[in-house]
Amino acid sequence: MNDTPALVEIRNLYKRYAPAAPYAVEDVSFDIHAGELFSLLGPNGAGKTTTISIISTLLPPTSGTVRVGGYDVQRDPMAVRRIIGVAPQELALYDDLTARENLRFWGEMRGLHSAELRHEIAEKLALMELTDRAKDRVSTFSGGMKRRLNLAVGLLGNPQLLMLDEPTVAIDPQSRRYLLDWVKKLREQGVTILYTTHYMEEAQELSDRIGIIDHGKLIALGTLDELIQLVGQHEILRLQLVQETGAAELATALQSVAGVIGTSAADGEVLVNVITAEATLAAVIGVATGLGLSVRTIEIREPNLEAVFLHLTGRALRD
Repeated sequence: MNDTPALVEIRNLYKRYAPAAPYAVEDVSFDIHAGELFSLLGPNGAGKTTTISIISTLLPPTSGTVRVGGYDVQRDPMAVRRIIGVAPQELALYDDLTARENLRFWGEMRGLHSAELRHEIAEKLALMELTDRAKDRVSTFSGGMKRRLNLAVGLLGNPQLLMLDEPTVAIDPQSRRYLLDWVKKLREQGVTILYTTHYMEEAQELSDRIGIIDHGKLIALGTLDELIQLVGQHEILRLQLVQETGAAELATALQSVAGVIGTSAADGEVLVNVITAEATLAAVIGVATGLGLSVRTIEIREPNLEAVFLHLTGRALRD
């Protein structure tokens, strides 16, 4: 149990964008404690960005309460904005401005001025290893460099709560590794972080606690170990087929095999959640052969967030 105070308190949060529309966020409740890295994990459209937008006072909730640092996001939005920083999924950058000019603009928007702002700009550029590109227009930056500058903007003012919305989307592997290492350093420094992602390996690597969200509902919450306990000692079989078609048919047929808990199919791959791989593997291959399908490769994985999501929803996270 975390004894540190809750910096973020969310209770029974609902959000719909029109009276007759389905809820984008439905009855979501969780806390984020000071110094914690909390990941909100879910597929695209699950409600992650909507939740961050409400916390950051950009969207009003339909109902429910959200408090940050003791301030209600609806009653005291300016107080909330003073203690948060956001790096949105859609880059908050101006391509025609330089890196330094972007930081100056957003710093002034946060109320930073003169020597304090100059110090912050130099500090954030150095942190993101962009000092040598400070005078270059953002239009000349790679995707990874833009992401790093976007994160630097979120850090202006040294916020109590930093929210990172899918910060590694559409960047190269080297830039992604750089950003993940940077996030881990911030966590080690005690920065409170809300991190949204649809990449399970990121949530596993970074998080103190993870909330799994799907179709607007928080379906599981806990540490990585606590979440994995939901599926016990189950394993995942990942089957890559030779054929381009047939994965969905195989996934459906395998659901009747003894020891199979759940299946999912996508892109010629079949994921099979099983009690034990050793006891089930022969039957799985037999079903594939009976359908006239050939298995190119088989990978056996220990229980992880992939198994948890499959167990809870009956499909892979990428679906």
